[in-house]
Amino acid sequence: MKILVSGGAGFIGSHVVDAYLAAGHDVVVLDDLSSGSRDNVDPAARLYQVDIRSPEVAGIFEAERPAVVNHHAAQASVRRSVEDPVFDADVNVLGSLNLLVCGRRFGVRRIVYASSGGAAYGDTGVMPTPEDQPARPASPYGVSKVTVEQYLACWEALYGMSALTLRYANVYGPRQSPHGEAGVVAIFTGRLLGGQPAVINGDGLQTRDYVYVGDVARANLRALERPEVSGVYNIGTGVETSVVALFDRLRRAVGGAAAAEHGPAKAGEQRRSVLDATLAKRRLDWTPQVDLAEGVARTVEYFRRRLA
Repeated sequence: MKILVSGGAGFIGSHVVDAYLAAGHDVVVLDDLSSGSRDNVDPAARLYQVDIRSPEVAGIFEAERPAVVNHHAAQASVRRSVEDPVFDADVNVLGSLNLLVCGRRFGVRRIVYASSGGAAYGDTGVMPTPEDQPARPASPYGVSKVTVEQYLACWEALYGMSALTLRYANVYGPRQSPHGEAGVVAIFTGRLLGGQPAVINGDGLQTRDYVYVGDVARANLRALERPEVSGVYNIGTGVETSVVALFDRLRRAVGGAAAAEHGPAKAGEQRRSVLDATLAKRRLDWTPQVDLAEGVARTVEYFRRRLA
């Protein structure tokens, strides 16, 4: 089938594109390349360099007539969302609405949406966190992601367009940018391989659920193979790892002896975040296959080759 992947030149989206192509689907990529890279896109996919907010999107839908939209394009910086919540909402809410309106107009049957588990749930006392916990986002970014989830539920009820939301844990792996505030695995790996000091915010005992990008791409493939499944599903490992433990694992994988420096804690940062993906196993037949040790080894090897 024909699938339009927004953000398909980015870290996660490009892996989703690869999985769809490998399964024999016809893939169209919509990406403004503000954070993604043309090099990430397989030449077998057609790339349109267009912002999801642009009026040009309607023309792309009209020309391509995708049956499915996989929506990964986003303003993904929590810090920027706090500094400029209007920009965050413009991209994440109004840009998503542009896709939804075009989808309804041009006969899209299903939308698969990439959301955020940590940003959606905020701090909660239930660990691992299941989907029935209330959404309490602590940043404008989290608010915008949950808002689009609600629009999807509305579109499904009003227009019969099937909608599936995947709430990701902390995704890591090849192609992730080692620059910026997110992607601690890529950031630490890049600095360790470059012989530069790595900085841990606070005491480093805050925990996250690290899920390998290849497993996330498989979840997006399952979303196509289970067209009857809709709603919200966590995509994570259910395993908590502290930042200190993650750094030590990466340091061993790189083979270095450098110690991390500790900086001030980030204001508003969650202390613990780990997702319960039992529902995805039951309804989507999805479970993670790559554990942290193997995923870190693959990621380090990727960055090592890039540096070479």
